Amino acid sequence: MRISPTETAVTVKSTARDGESVEIDQSLLASTLEYIRPALQYDGGDLILEGVDEDGTVNLNLVGACSGCPMSMMTLTAGIERILIDRVPGVTAVKAL
Repeated sequence: MRISPTETAVTVKSTARDGESVEIDQSLLASTLEYIRPALQYDGGDLILEGVDEDGTVNLNLVGACSGCPMSMMTLTAGIERILIDRVPGVTAVKAL
C-alpha cells in the first residue's frame, strides 16, 4: 500500500513494534518535513514527499542541489531519517527515490 501526501493518516504495519498496526499522522509528518526543509533550502536543495509504504518507510525525492550532492545519503540517514523517526510515531525508515 502506498499513500499520498494528501491523506491525513494511514494505518501501516510497523516492523519496529513486532508487526502491530500503527497510524502515521500525515499532518505531523508534513509539519516535521517543513521543519527540516529550511536547512536543505539554505544549501540550494529541497525534498518532496512521495508517500509512505506499508512498513512505515517514508519515500522522499531529494531535488535541487541535494539530488547530486555526494553527502545526500548522510543527510538522509543522519539528519532527515533520525528526525522523522524521533518525531513521527510509526516511521521506521526513510528512502530517497
